[in-house]
Amino acid sequence: QVQLVESGGGLVQAGGSLRLSCAASGLTFSSYAMGWFRQAPGKEREFVAAISGSGRSTYYADSVKGRFTISRDNAKNIVYLQMNSLKPEDTAVYSCAAAPRWSSPYYNENRYNYWGQGTQVTVSS
Repeated sequence: QVQLVESGGGLVQAGGSLRLSCAASGLTFSSYAMGWFRQAPGKEREFVAAISGSGRSTYYADSVKGRFTISRDNAKNIVYLQMNSLKPEDTAVYSCAAAPRWSSPYYNENRYNYWGQGTQVTVSS
């Protein structure tokens, strides 16, 4: 079956960096667009970034544009989220998700068929 397993979360000070990884199995990885979403306590889940199956196209939420970078390694079946200049408001559980095709709206979580369990990111002020 399809599995998405996130790692790389943790506690970091404001202004710091973290790199999240999402290892995928049970699917033809390069055929799937991948996305990162996050959910803070008491808030709805929100879109962070997405990347096409080939990795040539990306899309970001305005709140992370210029600070976060999504990338993928199709040989290793891993998608990454490099997070720089972290802010306390970036604190959330970050989850990766897989969508069967690259088409807008990339931020619509209903397009994603498979989800990981998430990894906690905490940014202290």
